Amino acid sequence: MYTLYAIPNCDTVKKARVWLADQGITYQFHDYKKQGVSREIIEHWLTQKSWEDLVNKAGTTWKKLEEKPTDEASAVVLMLEKPSVIRRPLIESNGKIVALGFKPDEYEKTFK
Repeated sequence: MYTLYAIPNCDTVKKARVWLADQGITYQFHDYKKQGVSREIIEHWLTQKSWEDLVNKAGTTWKKLEEKPTDEASAVVLMLEKPSVIRRPLIESNGKIVALGFKPDEYEKTFK
């Protein structure tokens, strides 16, 4: 079973969800805005990806920040306070990140 972590109104997430639906891939949707994300989950992701990979530096939330994180500790605080700064979608299966962001060719390899 897959868990897709994201926010529902993100265009990239919408594209990923359509792609997954077209392929018949089921997942549980975890809405950062409504359900939040715990320090434990973020720290687990950081065992697999760097904070630079997890933070969406192309997004509006990042661009509006007056102070940007410069290390993992400050990035964790930011992700807890503003989960919309986390790159999305993040798809996890059995505790392992299997996809981060959406690129159809990478999804083709990951989910086939």
